[in-house]
Amino acid sequence: MKAVRFGRFGGPEVLEIVDLPEPHAGAGEVRVAVRAAGVNPSDWKKRRGLMDPELPQTLGYEAAGVVDELGEGVSDVAVGDRVFGFSTGGAAQAEFAVLAYYAPVPPSLGFAEAAAIPAALETATRALDQLGVGSGATLLVNGASGSVGSAAVQLAVARGARVIGTAGPANHEYLRELGAEAVAYGEGMAGRVRALAPDGVDLALDVAGSGVLPELVQLAGGAENVLTVADFAGSQEHGVRFSRGDAGRAVHALGEVGALVEAGRFALPVARTFPLADVADAHRAGESGGARGKLVLVVG
Repeated sequence: MKAVRFGRFGGPEVLEIVDLPEPHAGAGEVRVAVRAAGVNPSDWKKRRGLMDPELPQTLGYEAAGVVDELGEGVSDVAVGDRVFGFSTGGAAQAEFAVLAYYAPVPPSLGFAEAAAIPAALETATRALDQLGVGSGATLLVNGASGSVGSAAVQLAVARGARVIGTAGPANHEYLRELGAEAVAYGEGMAGRVRALAPDGVDLALDVAGSGVLPELVQLAGGAENVLTVADFAGSQEHGVRFSRGDAGRAVHALGEVGALVEAGRFALPVARTFPLADVADAHRAGESGGARGKLVLVVG
Protein backbone atom coordinates (compact mmCIF):
# COMPACT_ATOMS: atom_id res chain seq x y z
CA MET A 1 0.00 0.00 0.00
CA LYS A 2 1.04 3.62 -0.49
CA ALA A 3 1.91 5.47 2.73
CA VAL A 4 3.63 8.63 3.91
CA ARG A 5 7.04 8.08 5.47
CA PHE A 6 10.31 9.92 6.09
CA GLY A 7 13.74 8.41 6.61
CA ARG A 8 15.58 11.52 7.78
CA PHE A 9 14.63 14.64 9.69
CA GLY A 10 14.26 17.94 7.92
CA GLY A 11 11.88 20.07 5.87
CA PRO A 12 8.83 18.92 3.90
CA GLU A 13 11.13 17.64 1.15
CA VAL A 14 12.05 14.60 3.30
CA LEU A 15 8.50 13.24 3.04
CA GLU A 16 8.07 10.30 0.68
CA ILE A 17 5.25 8.13 -0.60
CA VAL A 18 6.47 4.56 -0.21
CA ASP A 19 5.09 1.03 -0.53
CA LEU A 20 4.55 -0.64 2.85
CA PRO A 21 2.90 -3.92 3.85
CA GLU A 22 -0.81 -3.63 4.55
CA PRO A 23 -1.66 -3.59 8.28
CA HIS A 24 -4.24 -5.92 9.79
CA ALA A 25 -6.77 -5.37 12.54
CA GLY A 26 -6.03 -6.80 15.96
CA ALA A 27 -8.55 -7.66 18.66
CA GLY A 28 -11.05 -4.85 19.12
CA GLU A 29 -9.75 -2.95 16.10
CA VAL A 30 -10.96 -2.31 12.57
CA ARG A 31 -9.05 -1.74 9.38
CA VAL A 32 -10.29 0.89 6.98
CA ALA A 33 -9.64 1.72 3.39
CA VAL A 34 -8.64 5.31 4.14
CA ARG A 35 -10.54 8.02 2.32
CA ALA A 36 -9.16 10.99 4.27
CA ALA A 37 -6.56 11.59 6.98
CA GLY A 38 -6.01 14.66 9.13
CA VAL A 39 -2.77 16.66 9.18
CA ASN A 40 -1.66 18.08 12.54
CA PRO A 41 1.15 20.27 13.91
CA SER A 42 2.59 17.17 15.56
CA ASP A 43 3.31 15.87 12.04
CA TRP A 44 5.85 18.56 11.28
CA LYS A 45 7.25 18.38 14.80
CA LYS A 46 7.89 14.68 14.23
CA ARG A 47 9.34 15.39 10.80
CA ARG A 48 11.76 17.93 12.26
CA GLY A 49 12.95 15.45 14.89
CA LEU A 50 11.34 17.28 17.83
CA MET A 51 9.35 14.30 19.12
CA ASP A 52 10.43 10.76 18.32
CA PRO A 53 14.09 9.91 17.69
CA GLU A 54 13.69 6.71 15.68
CA LEU A 55 13.77 6.51 11.89
CA PRO A 56 12.04 5.88 9.57
CA GLN A 57 8.64 7.16 10.70
CA THR A 58 5.13 7.05 9.31
CA LEU A 59 2.56 9.77 10.00
CA GLY A 60 -1.11 10.17 10.81
CA TYR A 61 -3.23 9.60 13.91
CA GLU A 62 -6.73 10.35 12.61
CA ALA A 63 -8.58 9.04 9.60
CA ALA A 64 -11.96 8.36 8.08
CA GLY A 65 -12.70 5.54 5.69
CA VAL A 66 -14.63 2.38 4.91
CA VAL A 67 -14.27 -0.68 7.14
CA ASP A 68 -12.77 -3.59 5.20
CA GLU A 69 -11.51 -5.86 8.00
CA LEU A 70 -12.77 -6.59 11.51
CA GLY A 71 -10.55 -7.57 14.41
CA GLU A 72 -11.51 -10.31 16.85
CA GLY A 73 -14.47 -9.35 19.03
CA VAL A 74 -15.65 -6.41 16.93
CA SER A 75 -19.43 -6.45 16.60
CA ASP A 76 -20.46 -2.79 16.65
CA VAL A 77 -19.61 -2.10 12.99
CA ALA A 78 -19.62 -4.14 9.79
CA VAL A 79 -17.48 -4.34 6.69
CA GLY A 80 -18.57 -1.50 4.40
CA ASP A 81 -19.47 0.92 7.21
CA ARG A 82 -18.12 4.48 7.19
CA VAL A 83 -16.11 5.17 10.35
CA PHE A 84 -13.67 7.74 11.68
CA GLY A 85 -11.22 7.56 14.55
CA PHE A 86 -7.67 7.07 15.79
CA SER A 87 -4.77 5.05 14.45
CA THR A 88 -2.67 4.64 17.60
CA GLY A 89 0.21 3.33 15.49
CA GLY A 90 0.58 6.72 13.82
CA ALA A 91 0.23 5.44 10.27
CA ALA A 92 -3.13 6.78 9.12
CA GLN A 93 -1.73 8.74 6.16
CA ALA A 94 -1.86 5.67 3.96
CA GLU A 95 -4.20 3.66 1.77
CA PHE A 96 -5.13 1.40 4.70
CA ALA A 97 -5.07 2.08 8.44
CA VAL A 98 -5.97 0.22 11.61
CA LEU A 99 -8.22 2.19 13.96
CA ALA A 100 -8.11 1.27 17.64
CA TYR A 101 -10.86 3.78 18.53
CA TYR A 102 -13.62 4.56 16.07
CA ALA A 103 -17.25 5.62 15.62
CA PRO A 104 -19.66 5.88 12.71
CA VAL A 105 -19.15 8.91 10.48
CA PRO A 106 -22.09 11.27 11.17
CA PRO A 107 -24.48 10.94 8.21
CA SER A 108 -24.23 14.60 7.19
CA LEU A 109 -20.43 14.56 6.91
CA GLY A 110 -18.12 13.57 4.09
CA PHE A 111 -14.87 11.74 4.73
CA ALA A 112 -12.70 14.89 4.74
CA GLU A 113 -14.94 16.61 7.29
CA ALA A 114 -14.94 13.50 9.48
CA ALA A 115 -11.16 13.10 9.30
CA ALA A 116 -10.77 16.67 10.55
CA ILE A 117 -12.48 15.91 13.85
CA PRO A 118 -10.80 13.24 16.03
CA ALA A 119 -7.60 14.92 17.28
CA ALA A 120 -9.14 18.32 17.99
CA LEU A 121 -12.25 16.72 19.48
CA GLU A 122 -10.30 14.45 21.81
CA THR A 123 -7.93 17.20 22.96
CA ALA A 124 -10.76 19.64 23.64
CA THR A 125 -12.94 17.07 25.40
CA ARG A 126 -10.05 15.89 27.57
CA ALA A 127 -9.28 19.46 28.59
CA LEU A 128 -12.91 20.27 29.42
CA ASP A 129 -13.28 17.02 31.37
CA GLN A 130 -10.14 17.71 33.39
CA LEU A 131 -11.23 21.29 34.10
CA GLY A 132 -14.70 20.14 35.08
CA VAL A 133 -16.50 22.49 32.68
CA GLY A 134 -20.24 22.24 33.16
CA SER A 135 -23.49 24.16 33.04
CA GLY A 136 -23.30 27.65 34.49
CA ALA A 137 -19.51 27.94 34.41
CA THR A 138 -17.78 30.84 32.68
CA LEU A 139 -14.86 29.51 30.62
CA LEU A 140 -12.14 31.58 28.96
CA VAL A 141 -10.52 29.89 25.94
CA ASN A 142 -7.21 31.43 24.87
CA GLY A 143 -6.74 30.70 21.18
CA ALA A 144 -10.37 29.95 20.46
CA SER A 145 -10.43 30.11 16.66
CA GLY A 146 -8.12 27.19 15.81
CA SER A 147 -9.28 23.59 15.50
CA VAL A 148 -8.84 22.66 19.17
CA GLY A 149 -10.05 26.04 20.40
CA SER A 150 -13.18 26.07 18.28
CA ALA A 151 -13.92 22.47 19.29
CA ALA A 152 -13.58 23.48 22.95
CA VAL A 153 -15.90 26.47 22.45
CA GLN A 154 -18.63 24.38 20.85
CA LEU A 155 -18.37 21.54 23.36
CA ALA A 156 -18.41 23.94 26.33
CA VAL A 157 -21.45 25.77 24.92
CA ALA A 158 -23.17 22.39 24.50
CA ARG A 159 -22.46 21.70 28.19
CA GLY A 160 -24.23 24.93 29.14
CA ALA A 161 -21.17 27.04 29.87
CA ARG A 162 -20.67 30.71 29.07
CA VAL A 163 -17.60 30.97 26.85
CA ILE A 164 -15.30 33.93 26.26
CA GLY A 165 -12.78 33.30 23.50
CA THR A 166 -9.62 35.15 22.48
CA ALA A 167 -8.72 35.48 18.83
CA GLY A 168 -7.60 38.01 16.26
CA PRO A 169 -10.27 40.49 15.18
CA ALA A 170 -10.72 38.73 11.83
CA ASN A 171 -12.04 35.65 13.68
CA HIS A 172 -14.40 37.38 16.12
CA GLU A 173 -17.51 36.91 14.01
CA TYR A 174 -16.63 33.21 13.63
CA LEU A 175 -16.39 32.84 17.42
CA ARG A 176 -19.73 34.55 17.86
CA GLU A 177 -21.25 32.09 15.39
CA LEU A 178 -19.94 29.28 17.62
CA GLY A 179 -21.62 30.80 20.66
CA ALA A 180 -18.66 32.54 22.31
CA GLU A 181 -18.11 36.15 23.31
CA ALA A 182 -14.98 37.30 21.47
CA VAL A 183 -12.10 39.39 22.76
CA ALA A 184 -8.83 40.30 21.08
CA TYR A 185 -5.64 38.67 22.35
CA GLY A 186 -2.46 40.63 22.97
CA GLU A 187 -1.66 43.48 25.34
CA GLY A 188 -4.65 44.45 27.45
CA MET A 189 -6.42 41.11 26.98
CA ALA A 190 -7.14 40.72 30.71
CA GLY A 191 -8.86 44.10 30.82
CA ARG A 192 -11.00 43.24 27.83
CA VAL A 193 -12.07 39.99 29.49
CA ARG A 194 -12.96 41.84 32.71
CA ALA A 195 -15.10 44.24 30.70
CA LEU A 196 -17.26 41.19 29.90
CA ALA A 197 -16.80 39.39 33.23
CA PRO A 198 -15.97 41.96 35.95
CA ASP A 199 -15.41 39.27 38.59
CA GLY A 200 -13.20 37.19 36.30
CA VAL A 201 -13.93 33.72 34.98
CA ASP A 202 -14.42 30.36 36.66
CA LEU A 203 -12.06 28.39 34.43
CA ALA A 204 -9.50 29.06 31.70
CA LEU A 205 -8.14 26.87 28.92
CA ASP A 206 -4.97 27.80 27.04
CA VAL A 207 -4.84 26.34 23.56
CA ALA A 208 -2.50 28.88 21.97
CA GLY A 209 0.55 28.65 24.24
CA SER A 210 1.11 32.37 23.79
CA GLY A 211 2.64 33.13 27.17
CA VAL A 212 -0.51 34.39 28.88
CA LEU A 213 -0.75 31.87 31.71
CA PRO A 214 -0.12 34.52 34.43
CA GLU A 215 -3.08 36.53 33.13
CA LEU A 216 -5.26 33.42 32.94
CA VAL A 217 -4.35 32.48 36.53
CA GLN A 218 -5.33 35.96 37.67
CA LEU A 219 -8.60 35.98 35.74
CA ALA A 220 -9.59 32.48 36.92
CA GLY A 221 -8.70 33.06 40.57
CA GLY A 222 -5.85 30.59 40.83
CA ALA A 223 -3.66 28.14 38.95
CA GLU A 224 -5.92 25.24 39.92
CA ASN A 225 -8.62 26.69 37.64
CA VAL A 226 -6.38 26.86 34.55
CA LEU A 227 -5.26 24.17 32.13
CA THR A 228 -2.99 24.37 29.09
CA VAL A 229 -2.55 21.96 26.21
CA ALA A 230 0.14 24.08 24.55
CA ASP A 231 2.61 25.56 27.07
CA PHE A 232 4.48 22.87 29.01
CA ALA A 233 7.27 25.20 30.19
CA GLY A 234 4.74 27.79 31.33
CA SER A 235 2.72 25.17 33.16
CA GLN A 236 5.80 24.21 35.16
CA GLU A 237 6.63 27.82 35.93
CA HIS A 238 3.15 28.90 36.99
CA GLY A 239 1.80 25.71 38.58
CA VAL A 240 -0.83 25.19 35.89
CA ARG A 241 -2.00 21.75 34.81
CA PHE A 242 -0.68 20.56 31.46
CA SER A 243 -2.93 18.07 29.67
CA ARG A 244 -1.33 15.40 27.54
CA GLY A 245 -2.87 12.43 25.79
CA ASP A 246 -0.67 9.79 27.39
CA ALA A 247 -2.41 10.49 30.72
CA GLY A 248 -5.64 9.01 29.29
CA ARG A 249 -7.44 10.00 26.14
CA ALA A 250 -11.07 11.15 25.99
CA VAL A 251 -11.94 8.71 23.23
CA HIS A 252 -15.52 8.56 24.50
CA ALA A 253 -16.03 11.81 22.58
CA LEU A 254 -15.94 9.99 19.22
CA GLY A 255 -19.21 8.25 19.92
CA GLU A 256 -20.85 11.33 21.44
CA VAL A 257 -20.11 14.01 18.86
CA GLY A 258 -22.35 12.62 16.12
CA ALA A 259 -25.51 13.82 17.85
CA LEU A 260 -24.06 17.34 18.15
CA VAL A 261 -22.98 17.30 14.49
CA GLU A 262 -26.42 16.23 13.29
CA ALA A 263 -28.06 18.87 15.49
CA GLY A 264 -25.91 21.57 13.89
CA ARG A 265 -24.07 22.22 17.17
CA PHE A 266 -20.59 21.02 16.23
CA ALA A 267 -18.49 21.45 13.11
CA LEU A 268 -14.82 21.90 12.30
CA PRO A 269 -14.05 23.60 8.99
CA VAL A 270 -11.71 22.00 6.49
CA ALA A 271 -9.36 24.70 5.27
CA ARG A 272 -7.81 22.72 2.39
CA THR A 273 -7.53 19.20 1.09
CA PHE A 274 -4.50 17.68 -0.63
CA PRO A 275 -3.97 14.40 -2.45
CA LEU A 276 -1.85 11.96 -0.43
CA ALA A 277 1.01 12.45 -2.90
CA ASP A 278 1.07 16.18 -2.07
CA VAL A 279 1.67 15.70 1.66
CA ALA A 280 4.75 17.97 1.49
CA ASP A 281 2.55 20.81 0.24
CA ALA A 282 0.16 20.18 3.14
CA HIS A 283 3.06 20.55 5.57
CA ARG A 284 4.17 23.79 3.91
CA ALA A 285 0.65 25.17 4.17
CA GLY A 286 0.35 24.15 7.80
CA GLU A 287 3.72 25.54 8.84
CA SER A 288 3.05 28.86 7.14
CA GLY A 289 -0.02 29.35 9.39
CA GLY A 290 -3.01 31.52 8.73
CA ALA A 291 -5.49 28.90 7.60
CA ARG A 292 -8.66 28.67 9.68
CA GLY A 293 -9.62 25.05 9.73
CA LYS A 294 -8.06 21.67 9.25
CA LEU A 295 -5.72 20.44 6.53
CA VAL A 296 -6.74 17.01 5.26
CA LEU A 297 -5.14 14.47 2.94
CA VAL A 298 -7.54 12.76 0.54
CA VAL A 299 -6.78 9.16 -0.38
CA GLY A 300 -8.07 7.33 -3.41
